Amino acid sequence: MRAIFWGSGAEQRNALRSAGILLAVSLATAIVSLFLVYNFSVLSRVNQFVQDWEIAGTFSRTEPKDPNIVIVAVDEATLTQFPYRSPLDRGFLSKLIQNIAAKQPAAIGVDYLLDQPTEQEKDVAMAKTLRETKVPLLVSYVADKNAVTSQQRSFEDAMVPLNLRAMADLPTDQFGTARDVYPGQMVGKHYIAALARAMAAKMGVKTPAEHVPIIWHGIARLNPDTQKPEFFTQFSAATAGILPAEWFRGKAVLIGSDVTLVDRHRTPFSVFFSGDAGELPGIVIQAHALSQLIHHKKSPIAGWPLNFAVTLALALLGASLTVVDISLWIRAIAVVLLIPVFAAGGVALYHYLNVMLGLMAPTLAMVVSFFIMETLSGREARQQKAFIQGAFSRYVSPAIVNRMVADPDSMNLEGERREMTFLFSDIADFTTMSEQIDASQLARVLNNYLDGMTNLVMKHGGMVDKFIGDAVFAIFNAPLDLADHQSRAVRCMLDMDTFSEEYRKKLHAEGLPLGVTRVGVHTGVAVVGNFGSHARFTYTASGDAVNTAARLEGINKYFGTRLCVSGVTREACPDIPFRPIISAIVKGKTTALDLWEPLHGGLLEQAFLQRYQQAYERMTAGDGSLFDAMGESGSDDYLVKLHVGRLKNGETGTELKMIEK
Repeated sequence: MRAIFWGSGAEQRNALRSAGILLAVSLATAIVSLFLVYNFSVLSRVNQFVQDWEIAGTFSRTEPKDPNIVIVAVDEATLTQFPYRSPLDRGFLSKLIQNIAAKQPAAIGVDYLLDQPTEQEKDVAMAKTLRETKVPLLVSYVADKNAVTSQQRSFEDAMVPLNLRAMADLPTDQFGTARDVYPGQMVGKHYIAALARAMAAKMGVKTPAEHVPIIWHGIARLNPDTQKPEFFTQFSAATAGILPAEWFRGKAVLIGSDVTLVDRHRTPFSVFFSGDAGELPGIVIQAHALSQLIHHKKSPIAGWPLNFAVTLALALLGASLTVVDISLWIRAIAVVLLIPVFAAGGVALYHYLNVMLGLMAPTLAMVVSFFIMETLSGREARQQKAFIQGAFSRYVSPAIVNRMVADPDSMNLEGERREMTFLFSDIADFTTMSEQIDASQLARVLNNYLDGMTNLVMKHGGMVDKFIGDAVFAIFNAPLDLADHQSRAVRCMLDMDTFSEEYRKKLHAEGLPLGVTRVGVHTGVAVVGNFGSHARFTYTASGDAVNTAARLEGINKYFGTRLCVSGVTREACPDIPFRPIISAIVKGKTTALDLWEPLHGGLLEQAFLQRYQQAYERMTAGDGSLFDAMGESGSDDYLVKLHVGRLKNGETGTELKMIEK
């Protein structure tokens, strides 16, 4: 992301290309994952199982019992009163309806089929009750030829008036689980609504004639005796007739069976509760459907826009993990750990906000996008990245390494001619000191010194090419371009001088005679790249400019300076103060090279610098009188002493031919 906004042109192009690939893979993975989850039975089943577990599991939503619905269950306690269990005793059912109707409920729904004759007297009583009951009344009705015979259909039509009929169907999915509210159907010339919709209509609530998912009422509590979930107020039919009227007044009363193996259906609660606790009676399922209709509940199941957005977000997350600079195993473990984290978030979203996401498609998208991006990134790219980081991270600042990794095309490791600034440093009399201390002390002194010097090179954007004993060779403007490489090198030199002097004084206090550090800097064109054999090579620079920089470091010893910069470098550093040293013709050269000393701010007084500059300009013109005057005044400045000494030896001007390297 940083490279897109603040990187170089090549870095931005590479970053945008990578971002485009990541987005394309994420989008395609999200679309394919959603398609697979909703069109392949195995994945659909897993996705549905997870959602069912959210509805019924340990972290499912709790909800008070619906105060508008009462279930009157024909249970084992009821059936023990009769000589036969099926069909239900019509005389008992007739009286039950009359007793409940007397309590003035809002409506009564009977989830029993009256499709075959029983005892004639009781059948007549049942028919009379159905026709004379003043409270809104509905009775389950079945028209499917596969469920009832023509004789049963005829008896059903004769027993149940048209206006009391309600379809008893409970549609299930391909796995036999009840999931939808059945709207109803045309029977002959008449439309008969399903029981839940017909009951809602009796209570004055209009509902659309379409299949809608059942919004399962939250579990109110677990029955302490049976450990079955309870959703609604439920009474046994054996005692309902004697219960107080206010328990029924103004409420929807549903009468149905609650007996093992009779009219029980698999529900989402089956994934968590076994047996009868998960397979609910048809009348309880009707209660769930009725509750959502009369309360106009909205389905908690997220629509496709939200599911797509979440799936795309997880795909992006999985793909983005491939660009994190950690090992593949750690990234893979992160993906695995994110799966339960996302699942926990989805469960919490449903539990607290009643929003149910599809968890399977986002999870699949995250995993697949991760592995696709890992495949696309390729082994070659990772090896190149590892090579760059391994070769340069110890010698180049992390920012430069990151640029090199982000834009490998920006560097040429094969060898090229380019302008660079070279820095050489060396400790005076280090060999003598190393002979005077033991090996462990020497290692500590040298390692701490080189560590500090390396950090300074990296701080200023340079690259440590190599260590030669106590000497440091650093390059600025390779392998990546640095527009201000000259000033970076000079500022690095000044910081090195500060560090080395403080380190030298610290060691002197410990009784270790470390010498001064001399540094030379020069800018020029050289060849840089991989040099060596096929078995072993190193990235370095070679050329006359490199040799010149090394000579400038050594020439400090002759002039009494610690820092020496060529005029070529100095011209590119207008914001750094310098004073001239001399124009030297180094050995092997025919033309003089102006040499300058970079100055620490405030170290020399301005008045002294002005006098020195005037004296140097006159000396260049052949007049050394001002340097003589400065010497006679007792100046102990090393460059003043240099030129006074030259005057005593009969030398004039500021050009000097060096006889030593």
